[in-house]
Amino acid sequence: MFYAYVLKSVSHNYYYKGHCHDLETRLRQHNSGMTQSTRPYLPFVIVYFETFDTEVDAIAREKYFRRRVGESLLKRSWMNKSMLGANDREQL
Repeated sequence: MFYAYVLKSVSHNYYYKGHCHDLETRLRQHNSGMTQSTRPYLPFVIVYFETFDTEVDAIAREKYFRRRVGESLLKRSWMNKSMLGANDREQL
């Protein structure tokens, strides 16, 4: 299984979009400073992810997230989740 994901910096207004095979391991790598591009914004939490059967599909979705239309979709999704009760939200 592959993932396209969005991380949010806890201490900055910074979002990172990526893809990986193991989401929990990848989050640990980001938070340990192993990724140079995210190091200044540590720590991170996962705010959104989708699963895919192939890496090609996960990469395509990551690229979509990086485009303005993808960012708009993510913002709408987050707004909808914020309107749900705590018991209705997906565990991210």
